[in-house]
Amino acid sequence: MPFRLGVPELIIILVIVILLFGVGRVTKLGGELGSAIKSFRKGIKDEDKSDAKTEEKEETKSE
Repeated sequence: MPFRLGVPELIIILVIVILLFGVGRVTKLGGELGSAIKSFRKGIKDEDKSDAKTEEKEETKSE
């Protein structure tokens, strides 16, 4: 039973969240969420780079 949320439903949910938590808290939460996503992406990129370096070292050792 999938939920089908349209624009009006999302606006109503947003208004309820703002009423419950306040604009300041919602803004702070959005900023924290954005920085968390940014650091997650950075971690993924760093991991890919370290994996590539490890593979290069292993290839040079086997030769």
